[in-house]
Amino acid sequence: MMAHLPFLPVLIPLVAAVLLLMAAKADIDVKRGISAIAVGILVTAALTQLIVADDGTVRVYRLGDWPAPYGIVLVLDRLAALMVALTSVLAMPVFLAATSGTDARGPHFHAFLQFQLMGLNGAFLTGDLFNLFVFFEILLLASYGLLVHGGGLQRARAGIAYVVLNLSGSALFLIALGLLYGLLGTLNMADFGVALQKVAPEDQGVVAVMCALLVTVFLLKAAVLPIGFWLPQVYTAATLPVAALFVIMTKVGVYALLRVTTIGLMAAPFTADLLQPWLTWLALGTIAVGAMGMLAASSLGMVVANLVLVSGGTLLLAVAEPGAQSIAAALYYLVQTTLVTAALFLLADALARQRGDAEDQLAAGPPLQNYTFLGLLFLVFGVAACGAPPLSGFIGKIMVMQAMEGSVHPALIWTALILSGFVAALVLARAASVFFWEPGAPGIVDKPSVAYVPAPGLMLAMILLTVGIVAVSAAAAPVAAYTRAAAEQILARDAYVSAVIGDPAAVQREKRP
Repeated sequence: MMAHLPFLPVLIPLVAAVLLLMAAKADIDVKRGISAIAVGILVTAALTQLIVADDGTVRVYRLGDWPAPYGIVLVLDRLAALMVALTSVLAMPVFLAATSGTDARGPHFHAFLQFQLMGLNGAFLTGDLFNLFVFFEILLLASYGLLVHGGGLQRARAGIAYVVLNLSGSALFLIALGLLYGLLGTLNMADFGVALQKVAPEDQGVVAVMCALLVTVFLLKAAVLPIGFWLPQVYTAATLPVAALFVIMTKVGVYALLRVTTIGLMAAPFTADLLQPWLTWLALGTIAVGAMGMLAASSLGMVVANLVLVSGGTLLLAVAEPGAQSIAAALYYLVQTTLVTAALFLLADALARQRGDAEDQLAAGPPLQNYTFLGLLFLVFGVAACGAPPLSGFIGKIMVMQAMEGSVHPALIWTALILSGFVAALVLARAASVFFWEPGAPGIVDKPSVAYVPAPGLMLAMILLTVGIVAVSAAAAPVAAYTRAAAEQILARDAYVSAVIGDPAAVQREKRP
């Protein structure tokens, strides 16, 4: 079983999705049962991977026992294990929140959820660029279904724009892969960097352009300025438990860019500086746009969607200037910001359920039934989101700021990170005032409160995320140590190459005219 461990995070949701499709006409409780078992097993397998990968060994799973770079390989190292564990752990509260009624709005919610998990885990584990494309398409197809789940004009419009944008990105991805394979003779990630070192001088310009095209696709997935304006509209159009799951999708683009940069682009002199200096400026621009979006937001969901933009820009600062300290800081920040933004989306859902037509709008509405419980959760999530002590948001931002001391523009980066945190604190404080302290508009407070329908799954989901946020804060030292080890491992590319393809000199690559 341990030999097949890297394949389990892909296999488990695939089997569950097939079973759910076969049970499409079954009662919702049957679908919830299948999905619950699958998510439970997946979390167990992912956490086992996290523990196993901590020994520093790069484990390679060769499907069909075909050797790389010719066959399909899944590669488990600390970074892949961390991302799979984060995805799987996030899946549990998303599933629980959906069981409070969201999943009953359509027949295939749980099948789409499992396909989404399969695509996400596959993207984090694959050791091949073409199969990265395949897993991207799986998770995107599932996300199309999850986005429009529940119906409605707003979701249909957002779905059309989202599909068109991602189909364009997929076309660019496929074009870049085809041309790179023709020029390099390989798409295996480990072999990619080796092949880049052997590119003839007359081909280096074309290869650099294709690599830039590949980078553009990853930046689209990460919702980076100027191609990230789609994110707030799409995330707020989806049901809020789905938006909580979508939080991890932008991290796929950041992960892919980090992986390709450290294994491939940094291996050859003509691509080593491909991201400099423009990615730093785009990351800062993304942070600025996200901060302005928070100020202009009219709902809590829109505030959180723009927080996702800010977090994406912050993560890309580390990718722009990769080093062990900056990558380690970014990975710690990635864990905490994923949990926090997902928790805020679920909190927005809990508030919307009690406020009738006002939903999660930043406007006066009926008084809340359990405002003390929700207020405490809002306080915890808000403190973590704006980067205030003592929670993980503060630790993550401090780590990123320390890592950026040796960058080209440290003062500018520090200013952007501090101001974005201040804006988040200001906007969330305003939201707290609206939801918990303001008396309400005339004619609203006199009306009876919206009938309170208990949502135990949603409440349990938020409690689990609260535990996760506090745990990341309390266990900051071991979590930071793990991210540091993960950063050092991905920068030691020779060990990765040796584990996946063995002796690079013995690899025979096909090169097409």
